[in-house]
Amino acid sequence: MTDSVRRVSSGAPWEEKFGYSRAVELPTGLVLVSGCTSVVDGQIVAGSPYEQAVGAFQVAFDALKQVGIGREDVVRTRMYITHARDVDEVGRAHKELFDDVRPAASMIIVSGFVDPSLVVEVEVEAYRAGER
Repeated sequence: MTDSVRRVSSGAPWEEKFGYSRAVELPTGLVLVSGCTSVVDGQIVAGSPYEQAVGAFQVAFDALKQVGIGREDVVRTRMYITHARDVDEVGRAHKELFDDVRPAASMIIVSGFVDPSLVVEVEVEAYRAGER
């Protein structure tokens, strides 16, 4: 990739271990945020699916902040959950965070995550109009 691609790190140990960036900003203004869970400083912030969703989105917002954009610039979200019973709680968190933004969104049920206490993972895509 060219030098015009900007990569940011959250400092999570898995980024170095597995070779990825928390977020990547393309020259077109598109910002892709890797899957985020409610892990802060290497510790899972346990809680309800609602609380995990809010925490995971906060990790994504922190990554967006590093490139100088925010929640209002989000154009797409993906929510991965481990149980259909959590749809309403995770959906409630999404609505509270994005009701005024209305990004394209998907919610997908998966078989599990690397730690069984995690029940939600989110991905975010944002767009910065104009040039950096």
